[in-house]
Amino acid sequence: MLGNFSYCNPTRLYFGEDSLNYLHDELSKYGPTVMLCYGSGSIKKNGIYDQVMDILKASGKTVVEDAGVMPNPTVEKLYEGCRLAKENNVDFILAVGGGSVCDYAKAVSVSVYCEEDPWEKYYLKMEDVSCKIVPVGCVLTMVGTGSEMNGGAVITNHSQKRKIGHVFGDQVFPKFAILNPRYTFTLPKYQMVAGFYDIFNHITEQYFSGEDDSTSDYIAEGLMRSLVHSSRIAVKNPEDYEARSNIMWTATWALNTLIAQGKSTDWMVHMIGQSIGAYTDATHGMTLAAVSLPYYRHICPYGLKKFCRFAVNVWNVDAAGKTEEEVAAEGLSRMESWMKEIGLVMNITQLSVKEEMLEGIADGTFIMQGGYHVLTHDEIVEILKESM
Repeated sequence: MLGNFSYCNPTRLYFGEDSLNYLHDELSKYGPTVMLCYGSGSIKKNGIYDQVMDILKASGKTVVEDAGVMPNPTVEKLYEGCRLAKENNVDFILAVGGGSVCDYAKAVSVSVYCEEDPWEKYYLKMEDVSCKIVPVGCVLTMVGTGSEMNGGAVITNHSQKRKIGHVFGDQVFPKFAILNPRYTFTLPKYQMVAGFYDIFNHITEQYFSGEDDSTSDYIAEGLMRSLVHSSRIAVKNPEDYEARSNIMWTATWALNTLIAQGKSTDWMVHMIGQSIGAYTDATHGMTLAAVSLPYYRHICPYGLKKFCRFAVNVWNVDAAGKTEEEVAAEGLSRMESWMKEIGLVMNITQLSVKEEMLEGIADGTFIMQGGYHVLTHDEIVEILKESM
């Protein structure tokens, strides 16, 4: 392990079929008014809404409902949530849903008492929080983002064609997260497998950086192997509890900052994918899947040894008698086969990207510095063309 770091994760996790039983005790730590954030209403159909509301009422809470959080939360929705929270003097925000709802709740938490425009302060200037923060808790119903145990909050501004994530410090992390794998069973297959790839790419974004012998890489390889194994089971039987529970646990550890320790990290797939999302509003995990292979094949020569290790340790490629280039290429081919097997989108044309959008998407892509190769604008355009 190279470098110096400090590690802290303040989020308390409750995992398993009985995890919601702990919500009452957690709510007792906070004030009387709770803002309940959720999406389009699926939690009302599957009964989770009623379960949560019963606990909120039994805890004596006044509930302010903030429904309609979209899959890619918009800046307009953020402003709406801030007004609602401030007008009702909210003491606590409870996010019930997937990563977008959790992201949104954290964005609201740091914006309610922000004296500046939160979009300008947090997403364009990337400034730190300097105001009162409303605490957040999560009841997770979809896995993928890891938002239940980190400080990330992604917001979309359609008018500016920008989709930007701000990773806040541990003071913004959810105070607790409730993870019941059964809550993920009713998710449509498209959303389920998109979440699977979001998890996988979170790991590779951190893995494909650095050249030292890092414990973080060994953990990452184990997480990837577990995810690939369980994803194949879950695609065939979405209600296989063991597979879905393993995937839920992997998703949390993929992006709770643990495997980033001692790493420079990359994040270019996310940067390109988020820029595509700003133009198309496409499902986040599918934007990542569509650009990953062209990107990794492009940077492979710059990080060849790690791509060889990835091939051998994650995909069981036999390196005997092969060049490093051949081993690395076979690893990416096996990754491609798995992606197709579980039903991921493999090109950006399927996400409604048109050639005339490519320059704008490249313009809106943040260029990260931590991976094996720093892209130019023209290289991003080329990768996008290869992704079509």
